[in-house]
Amino acid sequence: MTRIRDVVQKALATGYLTVEAENQLRQLLTTRYDLEDFNAFMTLQEAAMIGKVKQESRERCGIK
Repeated sequence: MTRIRDVVQKALATGYLTVEAENQLRQLLTTRYDLEDFNAFMTLQEAAMIGKVKQESRERCGIK
């Protein structure tokens, strides 16, 4: 099974979070996850806020 940290690692490596990955994260966040996954998710949130990771969903609706 995919872990949150795996999805985050890919997004950080590519600098891009796809809609599919966002949906996967939403699903994974409804299940039990450990501190490492939580920290990875928080790292992704910060990267998105400062522009290191772009979100496909925001590009589709014109949000920068």
